[in-house]
Amino acid sequence: MREFWIIFKQSFMTKAKTKSFFITTLIMVAGIFLFANLPSIIDKAGELIGDGKEDKVLVLDQSGMLAERLQQQLKQSDEEIKVELADRPKEQLLQQVKDEDIEAFIELDLDAAQTIQATYTTASLVDNYLPSALQDALQSIQTEVKAAQLSLSGEQVATLFAPIQFEKQNISDTAKSEDELNQARVLVYVLMFVIYFAVIIYSSMIATEVATEKSSRVMEILISSVSPVKHMFAKVLGIGSLGIVQILVYGVAGFIAYKLSSMGEENELSAFFSLENLQVSTLVYAVIFFLLGYFLYATLAALLGSLVSRTEDVQQMIMPMSLLVVAAFIIAATGLGNPELGYLKIASFIPFFTPLVMFLRVGMLDLPLWEPLLSIAIMVATIIVLGWFGAKVYRGGVLMYGPSRSLKDLKKAIQLGKE
Repeated sequence: MREFWIIFKQSFMTKAKTKSFFITTLIMVAGIFLFANLPSIIDKAGELIGDGKEDKVLVLDQSGMLAERLQQQLKQSDEEIKVELADRPKEQLLQQVKDEDIEAFIELDLDAAQTIQATYTTASLVDNYLPSALQDALQSIQTEVKAAQLSLSGEQVATLFAPIQFEKQNISDTAKSEDELNQARVLVYVLMFVIYFAVIIYSSMIATEVATEKSSRVMEILISSVSPVKHMFAKVLGIGSLGIVQILVYGVAGFIAYKLSSMGEENELSAFFSLENLQVSTLVYAVIFFLLGYFLYATLAALLGSLVSRTEDVQQMIMPMSLLVVAAFIIAATGLGNPELGYLKIASFIPFFTPLVMFLRVGMLDLPLWEPLLSIAIMVATIIVLGWFGAKVYRGGVLMYGPSRSLKDLKKAIQLGKE
């Protein structure tokens, strides 16, 4: 075991001391704090850039009555848009828009049926906020005009457009409420990203590390004193432990950033990531499926990394594994809206899809305990089988040099390991 811990420590410390690891961790922590305070930063930036000025729109009012009502409606809607009557003809306004002296103007009129006719003229339709706000305000005015034609009072109009009362309820004592489902959906989505990127990044790191040692001929010295199996699992656990430490740093930074952003007035971000109804079991399953998913793909990555002699060939070799992770993420993402879909249940018991898909289902549904336990047992059995097979391939793969012929080298690696 002494050799195992030496390689474990070497794999952990070598990566931890690199500048790239330190800088990446620092940038990610800074990004987490920036994201947590993004709403406040955007509000402050908007105030500085806009200098508190409200939008202004020129109105060419052919009816003689709509401009004033439009301004009143915009005030009622809390829209910071100022309506100003145009004191020049339409042709001059068109020319000013072309010359970019003004951004836009709106022409208003009423036809014989007292229907509002509005034409919004601008040189660019990129900004949708102003025309949308004007359209909504004019629609409210149109409702008032038609109500007056039909001799309807304000109360009658309000009754006419009153929304129906539609409530959802479940009769199961264990079913999640609407708020719990929404919070679970957000948490599952975030943790799915964590599992997805962690599996890809750290598995690729293991494959690259093995290929680097082979290309520098260090591997020949290592395997003369340490068995290939010990070497493989020491690499997997060493880099895996480093990944867990890094994710814990991100988690602590995220928790602190969340608490700081939630202090004082509640903003959209703190409401979106509310942890009030968070279930401990969801976090427990997140840790379990993260670890199982990592060991599954890390063992496969070490196996594939042992087949290449140059670091340039690593990405090509692990491409099938990366596609499996991407497929698992896509399948899980399609079930965020409805985790009860039939193909999700099937995919949740396929080992390479289980970490993401079963975590989605167990986080959002009230599953019987045997389902997640069965998927965990299948994953553990798959990891054991893959580790046994990977050790055979790894034993011969680390001694293979020359150009790689992708997965066709598996048979050659197994034969070489028997010699």
